[in-house]
Amino acid sequence: MRWALVKVCLAVTTMVVIAFAVPLGLVIKEMARDRAFSNAERQAAAVAPALSITTEREQLERVVASAGSDARMAVHIPETDGTAAVDIGRGRAADEDIATVRKMGRASTTEVDGGSALLQPVALSSGAIAVVEVHVPESEVSNGVGTAWAVLAGVGAALVVGSVAVADRLGVRMVRPARRLVEGARELGEGRLGARVPEEGPTELRLAAVAFNSMADQVVQLLANERELAADLSHRLRTPLTVLRLNAASLGDGPAAEQTREAVAQLEREVDTIIRTAREAKPQTAAAGPGAGCDAAEVVRERMEFWSALAEDEGRKWRVAGVERPVRIPVARADLAAALDALLGNVFRHTPEGTAFAVDVHNADDAVIVLVSDAGPGISDPEAAMARGRGSGTDGSTGLGLDIVRRLAESTGGDVRIGSSVLGGTEVRIWIQVDGRRPVRRGHRGTVRRRRTGRPVPILNRSRSHP
Repeated sequence: MRWALVKVCLAVTTMVVIAFAVPLGLVIKEMARDRAFSNAERQAAAVAPALSITTEREQLERVVASAGSDARMAVHIPETDGTAAVDIGRGRAADEDIATVRKMGRASTTEVDGGSALLQPVALSSGAIAVVEVHVPESEVSNGVGTAWAVLAGVGAALVVGSVAVADRLGVRMVRPARRLVEGARELGEGRLGARVPEEGPTELRLAAVAFNSMADQVVQLLANERELAADLSHRLRTPLTVLRLNAASLGDGPAAEQTREAVAQLEREVDTIIRTAREAKPQTAAAGPGAGCDAAEVVRERMEFWSALAEDEGRKWRVAGVERPVRIPVARADLAAALDALLGNVFRHTPEGTAFAVDVHNADDAVIVLVSDAGPGISDPEAAMARGRGSGTDGSTGLGLDIVRRLAESTGGDVRIGSSVLGGTEVRIWIQVDGRRPVRRGHRGTVRRRRTGRPVPILNRSRSHP
């Protein structure tokens, strides 16, 4: 489209320039010729008064010299009664042409060597006709024509180049939005759901961009609904299942209790398989954009309200800190809740009853750090645990919990680290980048503002009935 527009504009402008430049060049040439012969006529007219007065050679030579044209002017006086013919100056015209001018009695031009000659008849006092010949060189006839043609050609070329440049810019305005629309469609097809097209360019392309963006928003909304459904599945099945498994463990010995525990374990495996399959089938979505996200402090308070009831049943001491003020993060509320449930579920699943745990939220300038720590036996090989979080486990753990946490952190440019906690057990640190940049690692203990209060946030509901 761009080159087609440039070619059309080039052809049209070239035809317009030729249509105007060729006639104008001919007019310039004719004007230069008229100017040269007009000057010759004025020179001839300057000699005419002297010829009407005298025909003496010396006086006429002085007149011709005073006119400043003695090198290009000649005077032809015919023979009269008792007076011989007189030729003053260098004559270039043929005698036949001079005789013809005398006979016709009007000025004429004739071609001579090196140019043209103007023959101007002048009536003498004796009644005879003298002829004043003025030589007009070819250089004078074409004087300034070449320069004028060069200027005209330059102007024409500038017009052509300018029109091509303007057409190219117009083509870019048309092609660039179309190209961005193509790139946006390709990115959306590759799974980058954050791809959008600027609504610019001609009206038709703007309407196409609006339709594309609306379609992309609809796709994102549909996939967000799927993610909400998967997160809801995780919340509805995995968390109550953990409570059910812990309750089944307290049934004691006996065939019925053993069958119940086996059934719960089988159900847990089936639920893990369903959740893993749903998460693996879920497409890769873009990170939350500007303005999206949730209040991490509110989500932590909400999930701790749920887990505190189970903690009281098992005699676990717990603490939460850093949730007194809102802490905005670019993470969906459901994703953060799923990550917290996964980590707290691991605490209840892999540590003995009565083991204390804590959740701390630290708010830095460019990141938010969520620490989930416990006083359990700890993790002997954190690297292996993180590797297991990227796939299926082989030691009875599905690795889904750490995988959920890792995906959440990496979607913001952050990461997950496993270490030793101040309680003596495991500490899982979730680094959530809030400005979209890659985090600068300086050690979180020296770069975050701690909000530890030393006391738990009051829980509104401590009921022993679990949802």
